[in-house]
Amino acid sequence: MADVGMRDRLAEVEKSYEELTRLLGEAEVVRDLERLAELSRRHAELRPVMDAFQEFRAVERELEGARSLAAEGDEEIRAMAREECAALETRIAELEKGLRTLLLPKDRRDERDVVLEIRAGTGGEEAALFARDLFRMYTRYAEAKRWKVAVTDIHTTEMGGVREVVAEVVGKGAFSRLKFESGVHRVQRVPATEASGRIHTSAATVAVLPEAEEIEIEIPDKDLRVDTFCASGHGGQSVNTTYSAVRMTHLPTGLVVSCQDERSQVKNRVRAMRVLRARLYEMELQKRQQAEAAVRRSMVRSGDRSEKVRTYNFPQNRVTDHRIGLTLHRLDVILDGDLDEIIDSLAARDEAERLQSEALA
Repeated sequence: MADVGMRDRLAEVEKSYEELTRLLGEAEVVRDLERLAELSRRHAELRPVMDAFQEFRAVERELEGARSLAAEGDEEIRAMAREECAALETRIAELEKGLRTLLLPKDRRDERDVVLEIRAGTGGEEAALFARDLFRMYTRYAEAKRWKVAVTDIHTTEMGGVREVVAEVVGKGAFSRLKFESGVHRVQRVPATEASGRIHTSAATVAVLPEAEEIEIEIPDKDLRVDTFCASGHGGQSVNTTYSAVRMTHLPTGLVVSCQDERSQVKNRVRAMRVLRARLYEMELQKRQQAEAAVRRSMVRSGDRSEKVRTYNFPQNRVTDHRIGLTLHRLDVILDGDLDEIIDSLAARDEAERLQSEALA
């Protein structure tokens, strides 16, 4: 391994891993369940790095032996040894690339649950119908991942579209996969209301926020105003006679969150607080990252059609992600929740950019 800095980092990881292994064997740690859980988590995070490093060193030793054979003995043995050297050098390059990826700083938010927000943008009723389609797409994707989706707040239209929907997505690695979905999504199709068959372009915005932990965002009671009201359905009519719906206003920032999905006011309060905390967390994160040139999060700024991350073209059964230039001609299955190819490509691009940043640092 030519990179001395990388060897130094691996040596530090190995030292930390050995220390964690020692601590996990101590009776005092075993009795402290909270500390045991934290040390076990850190130990599990380092294990893939150590497994890869051990394999790397084993292949290095094999290569050293093969090179010795290639320099001595009869011609037949030297020829075999040279072939083995070539294969081992290829394997070492693969392992080194894998180690660089494993050493990239982890996004601590990746394992968190998600607050998903979808809003109809430019395009009127057609935009609302598209927002509904997007929500269905993410719901089907979540089902395939065995995640749970719980609607916190939703505003529908007379034709069954969605003007706005806020939902919690609960499951392992939810943010790590969905974080690339933030931005303006554009649709090109003939609306059901279009008699002439003309293709319209509409848009909807998607925001994916990591759910904040209580310890990170504290919201004093004095900073909140909580109003209760009867949950409403289509056209604003009351769907129950109890004041179970909750509107929560964060006074310092003016943020407003509503939740009326549950019949219980207590449950609506809990859900509204989760969404509010996630939004405040995201605001704080944006403040901290504002001065950093490497910020790659493409959070939604508007619902204008021209500002897009992805286009869904119905006449051509085509989906194009403009950030990576990926075009797939299977829009129907993608809208049915088959998003892995797109998300895998976005994750690979993100990883490549981070590797390049590390190399230039």
